[in-house]
Formats: sequence, C-alpha cells, structure tokens
Amino acid sequence: MAVSKKAKKKSDASAAAKKPRSKKPAAVVAEAETPVEEKTTSKKRGKGPGTLVVVESPAKANTIKKYLGSGFVVKASVGHVKDLPKATMGIDVKKNFQPEYVVIEGKKKVISEIKAAASKAGQVLLAPDPDREGEAIAWHIAEEIRPANSNIHRVLFNEITKKAVNEAILHPLELDMRKFESQQARRV
Repeated sequence: MAVSKKAKKKSDASAAAKKPRSKKPAAVVAEAETPVEEKTTSKKRGKGPGTLVVVESPAKANTIKKYLGSGFVVKASVGHVKDLPKATMGIDVKKNFQPEYVVIEGKKKVISEIKAAASKAGQVLLAPDPDREGEAIAWHIAEEIRPANSNIHRVLFNEITKKAVNEAILHPLELDMRKFESQQARRV
C-alpha cells in the first residue's frame, strides 16, 4: 500500500513533536551561537567563543553562574564604576553641559578584570539592574571595555530565577540611551 507525500509529511511532523526535549536550558545549548553575534560580524570580538555576563552584585554573580554553567563567565561590577570627578566640577558648561566622567578610584581593578575577561569572550552581556542606575552602570562599563570587545549587548531580568536569566540571555538588547540620559540628567 502506497503512502501519499502529504500523509508521510504529517506522520514525520507528529513523530518529531513526540520526541523528548533536552533537559539543558536553551541558553547553555546555544551559548555562543546567538543571533546577535551573526548581526555583529564587523565588530571587534574577544578571542574565545564564550560569553561574559556582567552584573552589579557578587551574590547575583554567583547565583547566575550556577544557572548558566560552562561557556559563561560572570563578573560583578559592585555598583557604579564611573562618576563625576570630586576635585573639579566635572561638567563642561561651554560644551552644552557635557559631563566628564572618570573611573572611580577603587574600581580600577574591577574594570581591568572585566576588560581582561571581555577580551577573551566572544560577546559581552551587561546585566545590571533594569533601572536608570543600572543602565548608567552598563553604559559606563561598555565605554571602558569597548576597545577590548565591541560585541556588547544588554540583558534585562526582573528576577534572579533560572528561567528569567536564561530567557534574558536568549534575547539580548542594545543599551538604552534614553534611560542612560535620564539618569545622567538627574546626576548632572
């Protein structure tokens, strides 16, 4: 008895639907093969295939590292890394009130560690808190590490759960200039 092409396709599709899914999170399976990387081939990348994830707090870094596993390096910025200078006004009134940020004295080591990790990673995902302050932290980190690796994206999660973290990793965004400017307007 001959089986029509339509019936064969239908049975193949239903068999594929019944296959058990992998227990590994999708972010781990596709750790270096994100669509974002394909769009950014002209940007300078680090040397390795892995991903650097930068968060604000060391406690979050430890938890997120457990969720992501191998192929990911997670670092903490421990808050802001740049600020207006203490000794001078830090704002150029002749250039439309342009702020002049400097690396905070105690954060030079943190920046150098993040920059070193970025130079070894295929991409960098900045994951500070999803508010104005977090966006400013992400922006300042991006400014400092861009020479080492320009394949930089923003990830947002409102909770530190395995599902939320993996979902954010799979859907990276660009830095939000409006949020950064909003924080900067409050600061200046």
